[in-house]
Amino acid sequence: QVQLVESGGGLVQPGGSLRLSCAASGSISKINAMDWYRQAPGKQRELVAGIFSDGSTNYADSVKGRFTISRDNAKNTVYLQMNSLNPEDTAVYYCYLDTVWDDYWGQGTQVTVSS
Repeated sequence: QVQLVESGGGLVQPGGSLRLSCAASGSISKINAMDWYRQAPGKQRELVAGIFSDGSTNYADSVKGRFTISRDNAKNTVYLQMNSLNPEDTAVYYCYLDTVWDDYWGQGTQVTVSS
């Protein structure tokens, strides 16, 4: 059984920063990628950022230059550093783990950007 535990969400003012963490535990096979998705009210879930096993990354255009994804392989943990947050970043952020045999979702963490 694989578990993903997310943390770091909360309320932040526009222009502020937050750092999300997602720790994977359990019987984890070879990891292909670890991603962050988000879903705002009334909208579809969208990919925010991803980091592959070779360390390469990709970002949604809306977050390029503001968000940074990183990974601690020893801890099977992925981070999302979010800077210059704006109200359009308000959403539930989900961690996604893509392994050779299966894929897993975290429970989500709420990020609210508001003054």
